[in-house]
Amino acid sequence: MLLTKSELARKAGLSALTVDRIERGFPCRMDTKRKIIHALGLKTSEKDKVFSDLT
Repeated sequence: MLLTKSELARKAGLSALTVDRIERGFPCRMDTKRKIIHALGLKTSEKDKVFSDLT
């Protein structure tokens, strides 16, 4: 699934600026990561596909 930052932000209920900052490696809250994971159509258990720093 290919999404632009704007599309991902809209689906996740976040701003495009927030998505951009996360892409550049800035930290974010766990809830924000969860929103992105779900917006991508993934389960929380598949978090490693998006965020390598989650355990």
